[in-house]
This record gives sequence, C-alpha cells and structure tokens, in this order.
Amino acid sequence: MDSMTGGLRPEDDYFFEQPSACAWEREGTSFWIFDDEGRFGIPRNGVEAEPVSWENRRYQANFAFADGRVLSDMGAGAMHPVQDASGRPAVLGAGPLTFRCVEPFRRWQVGFDGEVSDTNIRNQLTGQTQGFPRIPLRYEIELEMVVPAYIQDNSPEAFFKRGKGEQRDGLSVGLGWRIEQLFKGKGWFEVDGRRQDFSASGMRVKRRSVRTDGLFLRGHCWQTAVFPDGRAFGYLAYPPHDDGFEPWNEGFIWQDGRMYPARAKRMPWLRQFGTSGDDVSVELHSELGVTRIEGTTTLATCRVSSKEMWGLDLQQSGVRYTWDGETAYGMIERSARPEQTTVIV
Repeated sequence: MDSMTGGLRPEDDYFFEQPSACAWEREGTSFWIFDDEGRFGIPRNGVEAEPVSWENRRYQANFAFADGRVLSDMGAGAMHPVQDASGRPAVLGAGPLTFRCVEPFRRWQVGFDGEVSDTNIRNQLTGQTQGFPRIPLRYEIELEMVVPAYIQDNSPEAFFKRGKGEQRDGLSVGLGWRIEQLFKGKGWFEVDGRRQDFSASGMRVKRRSVRTDGLFLRGHCWQTAVFPDGRAFGYLAYPPHDDGFEPWNEGFIWQDGRMYPARAKRMPWLRQFGTSGDDVSVELHSELGVTRIEGTTTLATCRVSSKEMWGLDLQQSGVRYTWDGETAYGMIERSARPEQTTVIV
C-alpha cells in the first residue's frame, strides 16, 4: 500500500460521482495555504458536497494579507463536473473554487476565479460584514504532499470504543473518516491587476462523514504546520466537559519519517483575539516527551457571533510557528462562545 495514504485506498482521495445513499453523509475538502515569506495566505478555502444541496454547494474562500487586508467570499455555487479529462472522479468544485486531485495522496491543484469582498480584519472584529466593494481574485496553486495522511478514524466501530466525552465531541467531528495532510507548493495569484508568484506550505482536509454541526457549541482549538526540515505537527481538541468526561483531543507529530500519536496540553483556547500577535503556543505530549511549539497569529480572519457557527466567535488565521529554532507558517482555527472571549480591535 502507498505509504502516503495513511491506510486508506488511493481511490478514497477521489470524489463521489453521485450523492451518497445516506442523506446526511457529506464529502468535504478544505485547504489552508501560506506564503513561505508570510506576506499573505489562505486561512481556509473549502467546499461541501452534501446530498441535500448536491448541485448547489456551500463554499468558503479566505485570502489574508500581513497588513490586515482580507478578501473573502462564501455562499453557494454550482457544482463542477466531477470527472477530469481522463474520466477520473478527481474534481470537487463550487462556484469560483476548484479542487483537483492529480495523483491521490500526492499531488493536488487548487484554483479560484471569481469576485470577493475587499475588507480587513478590523471590520471583521467589529462585526461589519456588508457593504464592501467586490473585486476580482484569481489564483492557481500546485501542491505536493510531504507528510503521509493523518487519519482520524471515527467509524461506527471506532466510535463505540471511545469514552462518553469523546463520543459527544465525535459527533461534530463526524461519523466516518477524516484526514489531514501537509504539503509544499508553488503558485500565483492575481489581484488589483497585478500577478504575484510564490512558494507555500500548508495543510488539507478531506472527509467522508455524517457530521452533527449543532454539537459544535462548546468551541474547539485546531493547529497544524509543516517545517522546512520536514517535521510537522497537528491536533484537534475540544474543551473539558463540565461533568468531567474526557473531551476529544487527538493529534500527531511527524519526525524522522515516523508518525507519533500526540495529545495537546496547554493549548490556546480562544479567550482573547485581535488583528494579529496573539500568543498561540502549544505543548504536545507523545512518546517523544513534551514538545513545545511557539506560535504568534498573523494573516488573520474572523467571524464574530457568527450565524454560520451557531453564534460562536471564530478565528481562522495563519500562525508564525517556531519549533527548536526552526520557523514555519501554519494554521489555527479556534472558536468559543462570545461571553468567553475578549475582542481587541
């Protein structure tokens, strides 16, 4: 079996050609991509292929600059043909956003060609979401996976072996499977009539699952990055349960060609956030011992008391990470109830 698949089949990296027989099962893909020089980034773009909206799919696209400018678009868009030129079910798209699997678990393409709202992080922090000019944005990025897929197995068989607290959180993670995979890439973007070439790194998610989003109400914290020397880390954690049951907290460290299971400690729950400069350092506990990774937010986007997030505050951001002197740009997504957070403008 291909060592990059994490145990899945190569064909699992392709897409459903028809809606799942289960009306609640969806296939989602998202990418987080950051310029190696930290000048700009894509703190999430994604498409959801759901049986209930098969031909008119939800999508989100963020594009952030180091000076606080944010280009954003979200809504529903017409699905793209699933088959590529070779007849493989390798394309997932909605409206202006296209994902293409070139070689399963190894090479992907990401493209955007549409209009976006031209705003900034300060407007987002104060809840201003309407009335901004719409401008053209285009990009094409070629990505090569550099770390094997990390699989979160939450199949029914695995689900019922978990503790009660993990089961509660697992319903919002999704019943099925979910992967995270880190990559390097090169591409270009065009905005304001100017084209910029760049090299980048980042992470992708692909999942097939039945997901109960309404249980996402306690918030979460999710971080990952790949470093120039090849090391990588990632985790997804939910806050402690009030009744003492252990929450979902799973992650990994990739080092010296080996994947080490890890749990996050002292993670940066969303309690205070602003335009940039938030301390989001984390400790990971694994067979390697305690691994501390320092982080500071940059390239930030957010939604305050978001209707799409059931009233939660949400931060989707780039982070400048440092691990034993090595620096890389990676991602963070975290959420919390508004009464738990302080917004600094």
